[in-house]
Amino acid sequence: MATGEPLGILTTDNGVNNLLKEHYKAERVKAMTYEHNPLYALMPKYEKFGGDGMPVPLIVTGPQRRSATFGTGQANTSTSVMRQFFLTRVKDYSFAAIQHEAIRASAGNADAFVRYASNEIDGAIHSLKRSLAVAMYRDGSGQIGTINSSNPGDGDTSFTLATPADIVNFEVGMDIVFAADGTSALRSGGFETITAVDRVAGTISCTALHADVAAGDAVFQSGDYVSASDRLKIRGLEAWVPEASSTLTASATKTLFGVDRSVDTTRLGGNRFDGSALPIEEALIEGASLVAREGGAPDHIFMDFASYSNLEKALGSKVQYDKVSTSDASIGFDALVLNGPRGHMKVIPDHNAQPNVAWMLQMNTWTLNSLGAAVSILDLDGQNMLRVTDADAYETRIGFYGNVSCNAPGYNCRVKLA
Repeated sequence: MATGEPLGILTTDNGVNNLLKEHYKAERVKAMTYEHNPLYALMPKYEKFGGDGMPVPLIVTGPQRRSATFGTGQANTSTSVMRQFFLTRVKDYSFAAIQHEAIRASAGNADAFVRYASNEIDGAIHSLKRSLAVAMYRDGSGQIGTINSSNPGDGDTSFTLATPADIVNFEVGMDIVFAADGTSALRSGGFETITAVDRVAGTISCTALHADVAAGDAVFQSGDYVSASDRLKIRGLEAWVPEASSTLTASATKTLFGVDRSVDTTRLGGNRFDGSALPIEEALIEGASLVAREGGAPDHIFMDFASYSNLEKALGSKVQYDKVSTSDASIGFDALVLNGPRGHMKVIPDHNAQPNVAWMLQMNTWTLNSLGAAVSILDLDGQNMLRVTDADAYETRIGFYGNVSCNAPGYNCRVKLA
């Protein structure tokens, strides 16, 4: 539509809808979501995740009918041990409200309308991409922070996070809820709305906290957590390669997508290395050696910015830099290069990563699976905007349907740095 052409009345085939379709082409939305989100951008994608679920097969071990003695080997009846994760989708949504009056006020200026509408829609897309990018590192519970050891009282209007760096997961206007941990029932008081954020101290101000909110409580965005039996968010790295090996043997948590991982906790649940007592570069080399022993060849390492800075300083004059790009080379990221036992590993900082953890990944074992593009405007009916029934406004809906999969957890490692 030419600039200055009237927008007209909002109908199925109107100028407003066509303007938004042109502005939010799939390529532009994809570029918006990839920017500044390295793991999300670089993880291989599969966008045809249909049906009720998707099998992800894995050979745990081959047949063990081997012996230096013919008869002994022949008599052994073992066969290959195979497991199959049955991946299911989760959903995530974000919404943008566009006031009818503002649409009318810009009716004679298409550019003005796009600027107005894109402010809200870009914000909604950003909110959803951050939700996915953070969740790709987590365990699926939706937990985005923990209250520190200082017990908030009934009616208090603020609390401080146990890990101040987790403040990047919180925004003013967000509704949050609490539970004793990621396996307990929600606190009974309902949600609180964030009114202010101190990003230096890691302190969150909100409406009055209820009496049952306590020190050590897990914090979730409202709607992301219902109970321990429901995992409403992506099963990310922490689900596939958990911090504690006990997670892989405990009756409540050892099963992932139908697979009992206690059969072989490494091949079905990845490697863990505690490098907190070592210099950061030594911790990473030891983790890489552990993966190499299991047959893996990690090629990417993702960590928070503070850890990346510590590594950069530790390497000093030995530091090497490189560039890593998405498959279509539309988005690139700077990286450090670390030499491992199976070749070079590119170390990339990501503000979505947990503090003091390095995720050492063989990227071709991972996939972000989705039904259509991972983040997309929900417009199956051809409409980018829908009339809001109880307000003088229109709504744009952005959604995601999918999950993360790994076909060889044992080729990856979670390295604890502090």
